[in-house]
Amino acid sequence: MSDQPETVASVAELYLGNILYALESCALTLDSEGKGTDAAFYRGIARKLAEAYGRSRPG
Repeated sequence: MSDQPETVASVAELYLGNILYALESCALTLDSEGKGTDAAFYRGIARKLAEAYGRSRPG
């Protein structure tokens, strides 16, 4: 166990796959309810998270 306190960034990175899955699940539900604009909003959040993660990786 680390003596370092957890940060929002470290927890979000650890669970990023789960977060992206949940955002897409939410977007799919909104799409099925005819709320395409709302679905696009959540997909936009997921896209920003995925892009930021990609930029943070070496190589």
